[in-house]
Amino acid sequence: MTLTYMTGFGNEFATEALPDALPEGRNSPQNCAYGLYAEQFSGTAFTAPNATNARSWLYRIRPSVKHMQRFDSVSFPRWKSAPSEYSDAPLGQFRWDPIPLPKRKITFIEGIRTITTAGSALDHSGMATHIYMANASMENEYFFNADGEMLLVPELGRLRLVTELGILEIEPLEICLLPRGMMFRVICLDKGARGYICENYGQRFTLPERGPIGANGLANSRDFKAPVAAFEDKETSSRVTAKWGGRFYETSINHSPLDVVAWHGNYTPVKYDLRQFNTIGSISFDHPDPSIFTVLTAPSGEPGTANIDFAIFPPRWMVAEDTFRPPWYHRNIMSEFMGLIQGQYDAKEKGFVPGGISLHNMMLPHGPDAYGFDKAANADLSPQKLEETMAFMFETRLPQIVTEFAANHDSLQKDYIACWDNLEKMFDGTIEGKK
Repeated sequence: MTLTYMTGFGNEFATEALPDALPEGRNSPQNCAYGLYAEQFSGTAFTAPNATNARSWLYRIRPSVKHMQRFDSVSFPRWKSAPSEYSDAPLGQFRWDPIPLPKRKITFIEGIRTITTAGSALDHSGMATHIYMANASMENEYFFNADGEMLLVPELGRLRLVTELGILEIEPLEICLLPRGMMFRVICLDKGARGYICENYGQRFTLPERGPIGANGLANSRDFKAPVAAFEDKETSSRVTAKWGGRFYETSINHSPLDVVAWHGNYTPVKYDLRQFNTIGSISFDHPDPSIFTVLTAPSGEPGTANIDFAIFPPRWMVAEDTFRPPWYHRNIMSEFMGLIQGQYDAKEKGFVPGGISLHNMMLPHGPDAYGFDKAANADLSPQKLEETMAFMFETRLPQIVTEFAANHDSLQKDYIACWDNLEKMFDGTIEGKK
């Protein structure tokens, strides 16, 4: 399958899979072409400011009220929502090895495992972090998440995301953002797939303000891709699963709900290639704050403090003079969930591998391990290119509570905190020490 896309972030798009399926000059004509139904799909309140208002008009074979019957409760016990229900959640700095792919057949939705939760899904505040694993496709199975939008970060294997508004394919080093409430199914294009998910309960992800950087740089709008209209007209027994209020529900219908023949608007899934990120950094001295690596941000009610930031640490030149080049030791109001897609992370060259996870929560100190510190403190400070690497961070202003699954999984590195044991006291208060 050769896919085409429309480009831009937050653009007003218009696309049709059949000629003249989009009405001209109005959104809801008395009779739509091809016997379609007009429907508005809103991601914000009707009265949200123009700059943040998100909605798309869909022209579909059946209205979405036909895509649901009576719901029954179902259970996905390893997919958790905030607020946390784990009363014995541990505190500390944590790191996990990659969680192995299951041997049994498992679809994308069945293979989601929650690592941390923060805030409250019911209050539309905070987030949850998950890993996904899949080795089977969702054929006549569909899903929508009313609790939040889902940011997918593949680490292993390619996925085809068949959504109401069209089809996207993603691979490691690409990401996909699925809007709240969007119906979709996931097809595995390889033998197995694994990656990370940030489930954002709060305001939608957007591009960060660049401030003094100016009009260009970081993740440029033109590099985001939205799908063109594509529809399924299938009369077959199908299952729709919904996540709503932290719980799961299921209903059966006799057709595919992905039946949008045409649409226009700005509430749409998008994909982005992380290799297109235009990295900004110091060309004189000091390692800049990690905010300089922000790809997407989800605002909170507090100016300058995000509900979530999604940042990456991509290949880049290191040229700063008289500078400790890796990230410095720090404590932070933000809580940092990190993953590694490929290569090594410069502050943790040992023990943090692709598919792994680290968690450094609010106000808990962290920074380079002893090996990384020694290497950076004695490194030749000629210009160096960091290559074949891609780490990322889901960062939130809220504490991230570890789930029971993550706290007790065999992949948890019990000795992670020992990575700082060999940091020795070097203080010398004499005149010689000053030199």
